[in-house]
Amino acid sequence: MKPAGGLLIGLAALAAAGSAAAGPWAQPRGHGQVILKYEDMRAERGFDMDGALADLPGDRRDSAVSLFAEYGLTDRFTVQFKGDWQSGEDAFVDYEGRGPLEIGVTWQAWRDDRAAVSLYGGYADGGEGRNAGYASPGQGDRDWEARASVGRSFGGWSGTWAPGGGFVELQAARRMRQGLPDETRIDATAGAHFGDDWMVLAQAYGGQADEGGPRWLSVEASVVRDMGDWSLQAGWRQAIAGRETPESGGPVIALWRRF
Repeated sequence: MKPAGGLLIGLAALAAAGSAAAGPWAQPRGHGQVILKYEDMRAERGFDMDGALADLPGDRRDSAVSLFAEYGLTDRFTVQFKGDWQSGEDAFVDYEGRGPLEIGVTWQAWRDDRAAVSLYGGYADGGEGRNAGYASPGQGDRDWEARASVGRSFGGWSGTWAPGGGFVELQAARRMRQGLPDETRIDATAGAHFGDDWMVLAQAYGGQADEGGPRWLSVEASVVRDMGDWSLQAGWRQAIAGRETPESGGPVIALWRRF
């Protein structure tokens, strides 16, 4: 079986790529990874001001191709970059363009053989694409993010179908946005390793904008296939609750290369 530490570092970052920050485990010095992800979210209904579902004026589509990269400057400091290309449409707007570009640094505040705690700070420049129709987690002209992450890995369990190891992690972030209300975000991930090359992930992404703005909660389930220095993730994300946000759902596919 592969060493748990390196596998969990990669999977934590892969799982967190949607939130634009790596997980609690920083990259070792001189090591890194690149993640290319595609997602296609569609909705016919949305959550209104009271959180109740209502039909949208027209079908909504939000698609994105994103690139996430990180590199260990030292054993305690990891630099990260994320950018994407967005497109979408609804009854009112048809948009396409570069999404926000974000760069940040993770500091490994504490770590032992099983657990880790890290702090992240990042800056993002707003993109050309924009959210349409019902509001959703958006991007200001210039954003700053502060994030704290904590995680713990576990050994295997006995039994034919029992996982051979896994991890859990929790991230809490505060995003300060120029031109839009600030946001508080909380993400949670649990992963279980089956055999040498398979991982099952369960994730939840939630948050709320200040000043009575949008609120969202989405869940995602996916399977990761490890192939040496490469990994392939395929799953489905679905919005399950919110306010002023679409009930979006769709596939998520990611290709990951470690170096």
